[in-house]
Amino acid sequence: MTARHTSALEALLVDEAFDGDVYPAEPMSRHTMYRIGGPARFYVQVASVGALKQLVEVCEGSGVPWVAVGRGSNLLVADEGYPGVVVALGRDFRTCRFDEEGRRFCVGAGVPLSSVVQEAFRRSLSGLEFAVGTPGTVGGALRMNAGTREEWIGSRVASVTTLSPATGLTRRAGGELSWGYRESSFAEDEVIVECELSVEPADPFYLRGKMEASHTRRKQTQPLSVPSCGSVFKNPEGASAGALIEAVGLKGRRAGGAQISEVHANFIVNTGGAAARDVMELIELARREVYEAYGIELQPEVRFLGFS
Repeated sequence: MTARHTSALEALLVDEAFDGDVYPAEPMSRHTMYRIGGPARFYVQVASVGALKQLVEVCEGSGVPWVAVGRGSNLLVADEGYPGVVVALGRDFRTCRFDEEGRRFCVGAGVPLSSVVQEAFRRSLSGLEFAVGTPGTVGGALRMNAGTREEWIGSRVASVTTLSPATGLTRRAGGELSWGYRESSFAEDEVIVECELSVEPADPFYLRGKMEASHTRRKQTQPLSVPSCGSVFKNPEGASAGALIEAVGLKGRRAGGAQISEVHANFIVNTGGAAARDVMELIELARREVYEAYGIELQPEVRFLGFS
């Protein structure tokens, strides 16, 4: 029997039949690559579509804010944390299989994109090598349309299945969605569940060369040895965000434990003990200085959580 004061959300999360792992007051610093972030009211790793559907419905019905996250590779969480439910995708969302006949990978949204890239390479399949070294999940990569202006993951999507409070489970062809530079047309409350990614056979030596060149370029031009969220800003049309920030003299600038990287100015790194407010101070400084110097408004590609 449920106590009278227990909310519908709490009742669901303590139910032994609920197919998921529940962590109350979970520090989000454990779940972001920045290693920054205060506690979420609940951090819930759902293991099945049924559990995801239950959780979303209860949150919506109770008016409790919720958000789905991947590996936290482009996420900055406020020092105060998040007053709602952070949803992560577990067991059933971490499967990857290859359809030989359709030449497609059928991938759960919780699968690390890097593992799909490596599996494609192992099978001598082309189409995903541009994403070598990308640290997030497949779901996160689709939402932000990971890639460059020349190559992006959205162009490889044959189909995608999502779950939203309004429509439930929906499967769409990749062409039914809009894909732009560092953006897609998924709704904010739409959770990506799985997708099909198209590939084609290719020469393994060509693939190896392309992937090694890309990986080497990342190592030489990005601060991969310290925590960050990757690129902070989208590149403006015809310009480089990093070059603009460097040009206004901010490369190496510090705020608390955060620093605009001396390797690449479009990265803000956690040098040790950085708070979210330190990172935000540098983000606002870079936007202000670049706008005053060039009249260009830098648009963040980092995702913010828990900020008012």
